[in-house]
This record gives sequence, C-alpha cells and structure tokens, in this order.
Amino acid sequence: MNTAGPGDVPARMGLELTPFRGLRYDPERVGSLAAVTSPPYDVVVRPDGLLHLESADPYNIVRLILPQATSPAARNEQAADTLRRWLAEGVLTTDTEPGLYIYEQRGNGLLQRGVIGALRVSEPSEGVVLPHEDVMPHVIADRAALMRATSANLEPLLLTYRGNRSETGTRAVIERTAERPPLLSTTTEDGFSHRLWAVTDPADLAEIQSDLAEHQALIADGHHRWATYVRLRAEHGSPSPWDYGLVLLVDTARYPLRVRAIHRLLHRLPVADALSALTGLFRVRDLRVPLAEALETLADAACAGNAFLLAGDGAFHLVDRPSPDLLARTVPADRPEAWRTLDATVLHATLLKQVWRIPEDSPEHIAYIHDTAATVEKAERDGGTAVLMHPVREEVVRELARQGVTMPRKSTSFGPKPASGLVLRALTP
Repeated sequence: MNTAGPGDVPARMGLELTPFRGLRYDPERVGSLAAVTSPPYDVVVRPDGLLHLESADPYNIVRLILPQATSPAARNEQAADTLRRWLAEGVLTTDTEPGLYIYEQRGNGLLQRGVIGALRVSEPSEGVVLPHEDVMPHVIADRAALMRATSANLEPLLLTYRGNRSETGTRAVIERTAERPPLLSTTTEDGFSHRLWAVTDPADLAEIQSDLAEHQALIADGHHRWATYVRLRAEHGSPSPWDYGLVLLVDTARYPLRVRAIHRLLHRLPVADALSALTGLFRVRDLRVPLAEALETLADAACAGNAFLLAGDGAFHLVDRPSPDLLARTVPADRPEAWRTLDATVLHATLLKQVWRIPEDSPEHIAYIHDTAATVEKAERDGGTAVLMHPVREEVVRELARQGVTMPRKSTSFGPKPASGLVLRALTP
C-alpha cells in the first residue's frame, strides 16, 4: 500500500502534502456512515458519550480511537485486532488510487472546506507547523502506543493556514471539486452534513502541492497527535510512511474557524472549598441565572480582565478581578504580556498550581471537556467543580505561535472539528 510520498522528494520550506490511499467504510457493510463516525477522541465525553457511540453501530470508529479494556496494552491490542478484523471482513476498504481528499462540513450557518492528506512531519523549530499549546507527556505516550499497535493514522488533525486571495491553487481545486458528486455524503446527529471527494488528477494534485509549499500551518486541534507523529517519525528510519501524518488543512482566510474554550472539571474539589480558597484573592459573585445568561456575564467580565465561572453546586459563581499582588507572585514574568494575561495562564499558574493545589496533568484530579453543559452536569453529578472558560481570539493564538510561545494545555477549541471515521490512513499494507 503506497501511504507515503517518494523518499527522494526534496525538502521544502513550507507544507508538503502527499496523496495516500485512504481507508474508508464500505457503506454496504455498516448501518449508516453517520452511525460509524465520532468526534475526535479527546472530545468524546466519557463514559456517557462513549457508550452512546459504541451502541450507535458495532463498527463505530470509537472502537478504534478509544478502545476499552482492562489495561493500556490490552486496549491497544484490542484496537489492532478490531482494525485487522474490519479489513478482513471488508468493513473498511482501501481506495484504488492515491489521492488527496476534499472535505466539506456544513451546518448551523457555517460552511467549511479543506483538504485531507499525509503531511510531512516537522519539528516546531522548523517553523512549518506551529503549535500553540503545551502538551501532556502521558497523552502522547498513550496515542503513540495506539498508533504503533494499529500502524495507522485513525483520524485527521485540524491545521489552519492563511491562503492567498487569488482564486487559484488549493482554493480553486477545492471549489471546482465541490461541484462534482461526492464519494460520500452523510449527516451526523449534531445536524452537520459531511461530504468527501477524492482528488487524483495529477494536475490538480500538483496545483495543491505547489500552493501549500508556500505556507506554514497552525495546529488548531490535535497538538498531542502531532507530537505523537513527531515521536514516531524519530523512532523509524527515513524514508518511511512514518515521515507523514494524516491532517485536514483549512484555509481560514476563506473559511474562518470558530474558537471555543475548553473547560476544566476538578474531580476532587467541591465548589464550596474552591470558593473558600479564593477569599481575598479574587472577586466572587453568585449568579442565579441560566447557563446561557451566565456565559454572557462571563464574556462581559472577560473584556475587563481575567474571569472564570465556577459551577457544580446548582449555581454559577463569577470569579474575576484577581489581586495584582497574587498575579505578580504566581505568573511567570519571562513571557510576553499576551501570554501572561491569558485566562488559561492565570488558571494554571495561579489557581490550579498555587491556590487549589491541583496537579494539572493528573486525570484523577482534572478533566478537560469541550461541551459546556456536559461539564456543568458532570460537576453537579460527581460533586466536583466545573471551571468554565471564555474563548481566546484566533489572532492572539496565531501571534503567540509565530513568536514560538505556547499557551497552557487545552487553551482553545477550534471548530468545527473533522468527524473521525470518514477516511483513515494505513502505514503498512
């Protein structure tokens, strides 16, 4: 199976996107394409969302990206066995020609189109693919073990770039391809429609590759998976299929992404204890209002400075106006002001580390959840504290990334994210 580009491709300063033979579900072998898709692995709310996806269809992709077993090794072996079985049964089939894939998402008044391909993996120091968030070593180790076991890229990362204004290059290929009948079309339960096309014409492929070679990309979603690609590339001799990783590239000059916050759930910290520790350090106001109104109040407060919403006891508590002395003692001074004043910086450096003494990389103490309502519901059910965040503007994210400054882990959620399960990439035959 030809899953990587030729080994003698010369190094470029920009993005090097390579065609591959995609693995895709055979629509005749599954209940529906929508029923086998999933959000990215780190967006699935566990255990509720995981159980929902597993019951949607016996072939749901979640059985590969989030296998369930009694130990990490058993989980990874289960995923590998599942993938081999689905290939043997013809549930997943390999496209006959290498290609790039045009991917469209449409819903809630939003249209997004991009191109999926195998991108040459590079170190952050090379300035081709820019991270903007810190990562957690144990997550990288977990994802690397899964990729080794399955020898596959099971879901694409979301990368963004700023395309040229001209209606040529990648933009032109995407738009004219989207006028043709798609390879697949489905609508997921969130109301978003998904369409996929294969680009195999040599002239179209060359046009995309030449255009993207002039650009750098920002990691919008998938920092841990990109760091996993970098680790696995270093483990294998080059050239090899591990020199590349599966990505979706979106031109945000044409299709701006939405930026949302990622919230925190503090499992072992009751709301009363969290609030008590803030006395004299932050202003705290109780809000007896619905979630939507509480989030509006948070947005207004965030315009004036650092602000958070705490929940989990049936109410919302606006936490803002931190003590300047507290910030001076706890926030590192050797970073740009745009980094020092981020809500995520103050949350991690001040609240988690100094005030609440929460280890930020311990799944036993903290969870990172994208869905706002789900974060509140789990906090109320489990007796923990939900810390709701206000999103960072994309301009701030991109500028910090250009400076080589990474934000605290799980600071942003760009979307819409690509659905997992529409196209996979095998690294071995």
